[in-house]
Parts: sequence; C-alpha cells; structure tokens
Amino acid sequence: MSVKPSTDPKADFGSRLGIYLDRLGAALDRALPPAAQDPTRLHEAMRYACEGGKRLRALLVYAAGETLGADPARLDAPACAVELIHAYSLVHDDLPAMDDDDLRRGRPTVHKAYDEAMGILVGDALQTLAFDVIAHAEMLGTAQRVHMLGLLARASGSLGMVGGQVVDIESEGRTLSLERLQSLHARKTGALIRASLQLGGVAANADAQAAAALERYGELIGLAFQIQDDVLDETASTEALGKTAGKDLAQHKSTYPALLGLDGARRRAEALFDEARAAVLGLPGGGAPLAWLVSFIQQRTH
Repeated sequence: MSVKPSTDPKADFGSRLGIYLDRLGAALDRALPPAAQDPTRLHEAMRYACEGGKRLRALLVYAAGETLGADPARLDAPACAVELIHAYSLVHDDLPAMDDDDLRRGRPTVHKAYDEAMGILVGDALQTLAFDVIAHAEMLGTAQRVHMLGLLARASGSLGMVGGQVVDIESEGRTLSLERLQSLHARKTGALIRASLQLGGVAANADAQAAAALERYGELIGLAFQIQDDVLDETASTEALGKTAGKDLAQHKSTYPALLGLDGARRRAEALFDEARAAVLGLPGGGAPLAWLVSFIQQRTH
C-alpha cells in the first residue's frame, strides 16, 4: 500500500523526498512490463534505462501538486510519465547518431549494454508507454488526462524537446547568440521541466493564476538547470557526472560558459534561481516545496 506524505508545514519538502521517490519507483515498476515478459530483452533494457538518475522532473510534479493540495495518488501517473519521457530522451540522446556517448548514470549507455537497434526500440517503447500511463490513470478525470496528454505531447515533440535536439545537432561547430542558445535550451531541456510543473498543476486543478506561476517557475528552473549543466560539463569529472565530461567542448557546441565565461554563467544561474523562488511566493504556503527544490538543484554536483 502506498504511503501518503505528511504535509506538515513545519517539515520541508526534503523530509518527504524519500517517500515520493518510493512512490515513483512503485509507479514505474507497475508501468514497465516485467523483464521476464516476451520480448524479454526489450523489457529488460527498458527497465535498465529507467534505473538511477536524479528524478528531478518527477519531483517537480510532486512538489507542484503538493503545493496546491493534490492527493499524491493523483500525481503518481504524471510523475511516472514524465520520467519515462526523460528516460527515452536520454537513451536516444546517447546513440551514435546523436551524442555518441558510452556512459550514462555511471554505467554503460543502453546501446552499449545491449546494442544500437535495441537503444532505438527502447526509446520508442518508453515514449509510447508514457502516454499509455496517463491515458489509463484511473485516479484522474477524463478532462485531466486529455489535458495532460496534450501538455506532454507538445513538450516532447518538434516544438519542444525533439525540436531543441534538432537545433542542438545543427549548431555543432557554430557560435550561437545568447538569445538563440536560450531558445534552444528552452525546448531541449526546459520544455519537459516546464511540463512537469504544469502536470502537477493539472492534477491539482490549478486556477489560471497558479498555473501561470508554475509555468514561469518552470521556465526559470529549466534555464538555470541548463546553465548549471554547462558549467558542470566543464568543471566536474566524468566520475562525478556519471557521464562523459567535456563533451560540449569536444563537439564544439555553444554553451553558456563559452558565451558568458564560467563566473558569468554561474551568476546568471544564481539570478534565475532567485527569480524562480520569487515566482512561487504567491502560491499557498509561499510555494515552499518548490522553493526547497530550488536550493536542492543549486547544490547538485552532477
């Protein structure tokens, strides 16, 4: 039986992190086909692709929903779905035709642990499973499910994550303007982060004002997260990152440190984090769970 987190305002969101991660793990386990089910190699690889990671996007769903008083049972499906989309994107991002990476989350990427064809098929299967999870979420109303499906589809497609990936590939070896770089990452990284907040809001039946605050927070966190990623790619080790360090420089990609300098990029990220905190002050309880996540993200080392 799942455990409902305490919403004691005296306890910060961090005290409930383990409970939410357990809920997410249980939701993923229910959603993913058993590894022993035919085709076994595909199902084993799908589960492999979903292991580990920061689970940030799912936590954003839970934090947004908790802030607005949603029953955690209504948040499990969208949290699981956004994590499946994120996992699929990493599997495809690591393929030889994309970033051609051998390491993810401190171990071989899916196409290295299995093979390239399996990497493509695993990504395809995880993506479609995400929409299946929301479509069959009995705890949510029909209108909520339809709304969520639209949000996730737009964030994942050509106007969101996939479109950002295309621009990223086409930009290798070129120096982008700061405005173009920000537009790229608003789609490649930011779209799914923003959608995570929106999904939590839909589950909580957020009004227009709350929905706008969540969307603004998502935009700010998404950009700050990407700037932070660019800085870590230059300053952290492969062991700390769990993926190959220095890939952006090796592939001659435009990055925030390249355009702003390391110190300038750090300052820009800090300013965005502060703006994100301010964006949720008008939400119930001052948006405390979301404010806590800002500090959590600021302190990350990978």
